[in-house]
Amino acid sequence: VGTLPGGCDSAGRCFCRPEFAGPRCEQCSPGHHSYPHCYACSCDSRGAVDNNCSPTGQCRCHVNFAGHTCNQCALGFYGYPSCTPCQCSQEGSLHSTCDQETGQCSCRPRVTGLRCDSCVPDAYGFPH
Repeated sequence: VGTLPGGCDSAGRCFCRPEFAGPRCEQCSPGHHSYPHCYACSCDSRGAVDNNCSPTGQCRCHVNFAGHTCNQCALGFYGYPSCTPCQCSQEGSLHSTCDQETGQCSCRPRVTGLRCDSCVPDAYGFPH
């Protein structure tokens, strides 16, 4: 599937199409996946370490990115493509992750704010 017309070189290696590799063009070249089809990896240039991926097409993401092509923020980060760490108050939020688009933390009852770091109106004594 991956060989070009023209046979092999003097060492017996076949001439491969650009997306194929190996002595008989029996695997995908770097930056491609899913032999025998060998699709381009298409890793996100901001979120991926490089444009190489696993045989299933999973790109290697930087720590703050996630997804098959690293084109979304990982849990605990928000605001793709910058993927800023969530800064939820430990005392006021239910957990340390936030909405991946807005950065809004999930607040405990009677607590409010983007980071869950203040009391709702008519309440006092944050964080206790």
